[in-house]
Amino acid sequence: MKLHHLRDLLAVADHGSLRAASREIGIAQPAMTRSIQELERELGAPLFERKARGIVPTAIGEAFIRRARSVDNELTRARDEVAQLRGLTHGNLRVAMSMVPHMALLPDTLRPFRLRFPDVRLDIVDAVYPTVAAEMADGTIECYVGPAPELLPDGMRVEKLFDNTRVIVGRKGHPLAQAKSLRALVDAEWVTTSITEQAEHELGPLFAQHGLREPTLVLQAHSALTLIVALLYSDMLTMLPVQWMHFPLTRDVLQVIEVAEPLAAPPMCIIQRAGLPLTPAGEYLCDLLRRAAGHVETGAPDRGASA
Repeated sequence: MKLHHLRDLLAVADHGSLRAASREIGIAQPAMTRSIQELERELGAPLFERKARGIVPTAIGEAFIRRARSVDNELTRARDEVAQLRGLTHGNLRVAMSMVPHMALLPDTLRPFRLRFPDVRLDIVDAVYPTVAAEMADGTIECYVGPAPELLPDGMRVEKLFDNTRVIVGRKGHPLAQAKSLRALVDAEWVTTSITEQAEHELGPLFAQHGLREPTLVLQAHSALTLIVALLYSDMLTMLPVQWMHFPLTRDVLQVIEVAEPLAAPPMCIIQRAGLPLTPAGEYLCDLLRRAAGHVETGAPDRGASA
């Protein structure tokens, strides 16, 4: 098995046809067909099957493609690492960050990172861990920064950056702005993020802990923009990390509803694959994030600052 076999396999998997894969790589289609056939003979199993919409991986093909993609990602990362160790500053760095690191850590990180690695292309995914778990596993994403899942998959290592807290948030002038407890908010409509595998699990257990029924969840937001629009143009409420109320773009349009109940938040963490070092660019980015984490505000602003 040679590296070009893996290259051709991934091209066919990504493009769904031998012709498109050949055109992308710049080789003749018969050569691409031969490459896939050689790989299938070596493995002793078909990797693709022809369907009406093109060729798709078999079950064995899907399993092998996952492994091949991981190998390809590591080879790319190895090349970038060698170049960066030689003092060069180019390459690619793909990381995932939840909303809090974007708001609380990235502002102090981006400029020094660009100064140190001006030719590294940063690819930042706005996501929480459940939505990027597969890309973390195959190495497409080098590291993740945000709340860790309750059960960390095997092969991953977690490093805590800081503990956190949450607040109940609505638009400025919300009719429930003077509420003092979760009980007063149980009849409100709620929007939630995708921090948990199931959206209901983000709010339901909190209300149940205080003997209250599960609140009405009307929207699950998978991006900060969706969440902001939903809050500004409705009477929906949400529960967010307190850094939302320190961030310049949101602190002046949203307000905290100060309930008596404590609202714990999962700590912010860095997650990476165990046993596999980050590239120098990736490690430098994480060092900057660690430094920025030491200055994060985790206290709720007073009502006067957020009302």
